[in-house]
Parts: sequence; C-alpha cells; structure tokens
Amino acid sequence: MTQAFDLVVLGVGMAAVSAANKCAAAGWSVAVVDELPYGGTCALRGCDPKKMLRRGAEIVDAVCLMRGKGVEDDGLRINWADLVAFKRSFTDKMPGRIEGNLEENGVTTFHGSANFLNENTVEVGGETRLQGRYFLIATGARPRPLDVPGVEHLIDNAAFMELDDLPKRILFVGGGYISFEFAHIAARAGSEVTIIDRGARPLKAFDPDLVDKLVERSRMAGVELRTGTALNSVERDAGGYTVHVETNGEAEQFSAALVVHGAGRVPTVDRLDLAAAGIDATDAGVSVTRHLQSASNVAVYAAGDAADTNGAPLTPVAVFEGKVAASNMLKGDHAEPDYRGVPSVVFTIPELARAGMLEAEAKETGRNVRIQFTDTSGWYSNMRVGETCAAAKVIIDEDTDEILGAHLLGPEYAELINFLGLAIKLGLKTDDLKQMTAAYPSVTSDLGSML
Repeated sequence: MTQAFDLVVLGVGMAAVSAANKCAAAGWSVAVVDELPYGGTCALRGCDPKKMLRRGAEIVDAVCLMRGKGVEDDGLRINWADLVAFKRSFTDKMPGRIEGNLEENGVTTFHGSANFLNENTVEVGGETRLQGRYFLIATGARPRPLDVPGVEHLIDNAAFMELDDLPKRILFVGGGYISFEFAHIAARAGSEVTIIDRGARPLKAFDPDLVDKLVERSRMAGVELRTGTALNSVERDAGGYTVHVETNGEAEQFSAALVVHGAGRVPTVDRLDLAAAGIDATDAGVSVTRHLQSASNVAVYAAGDAADTNGAPLTPVAVFEGKVAASNMLKGDHAEPDYRGVPSVVFTIPELARAGMLEAEAKETGRNVRIQFTDTSGWYSNMRVGETCAAAKVIIDEDTDEILGAHLLGPEYAELINFLGLAIKLGLKTDDLKQMTAAYPSVTSDLGSML
C-alpha cells in the first residue's frame, strides 16, 4: 500500500514535531514515522528525565553544603528506585501526549523503521510505502559505536535512567556531557564514580579554566577523573566487570559493577538507505545547504542531530532548525538558522554554562579582546548556599563593547547564561546589560558585576 503526503517526517524528536506541526497548521498533509516512542531523546532519554534525577542530587548536595550552617543531614540519602519512579511519572506520559498532539493537528503517525526506496518514497516496517513531495530527516543521534572487545557490556544513558538499583562502583567512558552529568548524580546517590577520558582535558567545548575548577569540584563530590586513558576492553567477572585501559602508554584495569557509555553520539541515519534517494551525508549527518536543504536531493531537508550543520547538538537548536526547514519548504528557501548566542549547559552540580565564543576563538578573530574573569565563589549569592566553586569569564570586544562570549560556573548560572546569550544574539553591549535593574537579592543581580 502506498500513501502520498505533502511532507514525510522521519524522526519523533523535537525537530520532527516542530516541523510537522508547522506544516500541518499550513494545511499540508503530513506524516511522521519512527520506530521509537514519540518524544525523542530529550523528553524520554535525555534533558528532561536527566534533570528530574538531578533534582535528588541537588537536594543532597545543597544540604551537605549547609552542614554546620544550621542544617543537619543525619540519615539523608537518595532512594534510587523512588527517584526513578518520579522520573517515570513524567516520561511514561510523554509519548502518548506528543503523538496525540500530532494527531489532533492532523498529522498521520506511523510506527516502524523507515528506509528510502527512491528519491521520493520511503518504506515503513517493510510494508507501508509513503511518497512525499518533501521529506524532513530528523532522526536524532545514538551512542557512538566503540570498537573494543566487550563493548556489549556497556549501557547507555537511557538504560542508566531505567536502573532499579544504582551499583556502588560505576565507570563512565568518555569525558563529555553525559558522563559528567550522570556521574554527578550517581556520586550524590552514594556510588563510587570514575570517569575515563582519552583526551588531555574533558568537556572540550567549554572554557578550560572553568573546566579545571569543575573537575576539582567533581573530585570533592566523589567523582574521580582519569585523563589520557583509553578503553581497551571490558570483561565480565564475579564482581561485575574488569575494565582494561591504557593510561599514557601504561596498561591498567578497573573493577566496576557498571560501565556506562558517555563517549559521544553520532547521527542516526545509517539505516535510512540515503543512497537510494541520492542523499549525500558525512559522519556529522546529512549534508545540507544553509537553508537546511539536502545538498544533493532538493526534496529533502534535515534538522537537528541528523543534519551536518554548525548548530550544537542541543534540543533548542533542533527545534529552531525544524522550524526553519518547515518555513523553507512552505515558502521557498529564504530562512537560515541563527546560531549566535545559543547557550549550552553541562548540568553538573554546580552547572557549567557557555554562550558565544571561547577565549581562544575570540582571539583568533583578531579583535581587541578583553577577558573579564571573576572568581564569584565569595559573592553573596554563592555564599548564601554554601557553594565555594563559582566563577565567570566574559569575553568583550574592547573597541565596540560587544559581548563575544560568556562562560559561567556556579549555582543557578544555567539561568543567568540566557541573558548573556540573548545579548550576544542581539549584539548588545555591556553597558546595555548594566542598565538592567534586577530583583535583589537574586543571581541575576550579579550580572552587572560580572561585566
């Protein structure tokens, strides 16, 4: 059976949903297809459930920081099973809500794996065929394949968040977002946690000075980091797993009850048979023009983690890329995604945030750059909660007074970075932000002093 639509969307995440709803609202016939539950990574296996688990860790850490300051923490602990149940109270409802919303908006939904048969047809589940005037590939990303013996013993972040019990010894492979965020949660839940990273420095997309501070704060929380350490193999043993690594040329091994894959993600496009539709792709995803149109098949667009763009692999980026792609399909190629000032946050405790350029990137532009670095650990907003690890680095064009980049480490700084991201996007100057009158005492009231 073959059905025809104005738009066929491959994927069920936020890029897919935003584009599907926009085109359906314009009167187009739209189909959305994927074998996974509707909602995608962010709602089901990433951002949202992660922050629900983090809430337990936040409370434990907050109480520990107030020890001796009027708060007693005798007997305080995380009940992991109850915390996971709390997380499921959100995630269990999301697929039905999102699919129901799509159907209410007139979008037809299909469940099953999809692959292209030719430039305008996909097959779903080996049976149903869907023809499209346009296609949007928004299939997201999956854990990066690791070519080491015993890799089948590793679990990913989705499986981690479904654990009924949290083991006492956990090893995270990779020094990126996933490892650091979940390591901070696990440590506050009482696990012994180690992160191994083959590079010299973790969290490479973030300011190195603030990363160093976060690494030290992580150690204080019970998270041990081993850099220059490559995974060689994983073996099951009576106590769990023996993990064989190589650190600076020397063989070592760790004993762990759980090994978690946090070594990056890759676009989920390999099973779509892109070649059958003449769609070019790189290791970073579908090759697209500045309008998010396939560079080799004009009927195809791509957005989110499945597209090879300059956008960071973040949910808000996927959402606005989906809307840009939809607008271009509806009205002809005219819109381009604007990545200026997009904030990015590692939700450790405290959180590490970034918007705009790194210091090294700003200096490479040849501008007259001023670096405003401030240790904010002694400021009232951090002293009030007992946090001793906090800092801000703002990168400013000395000649124009524009903010080029902002990097923050501290409690509630994930909220504060949004103001700086907006300033970068709009080309505001530090004097513009200093004119804002903030509620006091609030974290936002610190902003002017950071500039």
